[in-house]
Amino acid sequence: MFGSMFSTPEATARTGDDAWLQAMLDFESALAAAQADAGIVSAGAAADIAAHCRAEEFDPAAIGERAVSSATPVIALVKDLTALVGPESRPHVHKGATSQDVIDTAAMLVTRDVLGLVLDDLRSAARECARLADEHRDTVLVARSLLQQALPTTFGLRCAGWLTALDETIAGLERVPLAVQFGGAAGTLASLGTDGTAVLTGLSERLGLAEPVLPWHTDRTRIAELAGALGAVSGVLGKIALDVELHAQTEVGELTEGKPGGSSAMPHKQNPATSVLITAATHRVPGLVATLLSAMPQAYERAAGAWQSEWEPLTELLRLTAGAARRTRELLSGLRVHPERMAANLELTRGLVLAENAAARLSGALGRTEAQELVAELCRRTVDRGSTLRAELLAEPRVREVLSEQDVIAATSASDYLGAASDFIDRALAAHTGLEKR
Repeated sequence: MFGSMFSTPEATARTGDDAWLQAMLDFESALAAAQADAGIVSAGAAADIAAHCRAEEFDPAAIGERAVSSATPVIALVKDLTALVGPESRPHVHKGATSQDVIDTAAMLVTRDVLGLVLDDLRSAARECARLADEHRDTVLVARSLLQQALPTTFGLRCAGWLTALDETIAGLERVPLAVQFGGAAGTLASLGTDGTAVLTGLSERLGLAEPVLPWHTDRTRIAELAGALGAVSGVLGKIALDVELHAQTEVGELTEGKPGGSSAMPHKQNPATSVLITAATHRVPGLVATLLSAMPQAYERAAGAWQSEWEPLTELLRLTAGAARRTRELLSGLRVHPERMAANLELTRGLVLAENAAARLSGALGRTEAQELVAELCRRTVDRGSTLRAELLAEPRVREVLSEQDVIAATSASDYLGAASDFIDRALAAHTGLEKR
């Protein structure tokens, strides 16, 4: 009932029982083929094994039930596969491998399949951010710090910030090393004699995974890097969703989702439902990342419990990140921007957000301390009188001795106090274009 909200149909399928099972069978098939290439098993036996490495020939539930007694599903899987092949092929099923080789390599294959989906959605989301950044480079809104109005900025710069964060986490995800695992019972491949590394090379090539320097049974840096990269992606997606939720508040009204959600009780509600789902998914991610990181210390050559603790958190982490990435893509593509509300909210303080600019323009003649104190006094008058900072500046003799009317107008014009905002947008767009062309 809840799964569809927090993942995607494609990611759910690619991380489901059948997907994991097929990935494990892909390992067994590629292992037999690599050993045939090395002359360890016959080509006929390898072909026989491969012919039966199809998930539809197996019962994942039954394998799972039998896994309890050995703390691994691989023993049951190998037994079932052995029963399916011909008598001459049976001695060669799972030859030289151990359960962890199968599951770790399967984890890499499952991850690769899901990361393809995630990266596609992230790149599309980044392109939407680039579009919004360019379209709204001159759309002025108030920046907020500690949830309070701060200084003028542009919505384009906000979107450029989203873009840069997405691009950087995409690059991090692309760098995650997905490598085959093959070390046998204790990481020596002793049962294969001197042919072990040749089989490792062939196995890596057939599965399209990186060939590790040596087996990584209890070196979990790959899993940790994957968890960290997915966690960083999730954090960026959560930040975008949070910004949209805040901008979409009734009292703010600067953004609305293209397809807002309703309420079971209040017909008038226009809830940021997509942002809510992204937020809910990304809030669950740090705990999963922590679980995978906490499993890194693993004893000797093979772990007792720590390794087994990774399987479900990794699966859930992939699903949640995929769901958040897809929802973010949808959110940004339909996002509705309301410049008129941005302008209205910028005027709520009647110019006080330009106090820094006014003080800076006065400091050359009055000195920094006196300028700050004078503008602070005028800000208090603005609040007390319900006037505007511009009006108070124009009415103050000490100001007019230094600044002309045009100077005061410029000092209290939000569009004239954006600093390098446009330049930063250009830099973000240029960097993004460079990544797109790789």
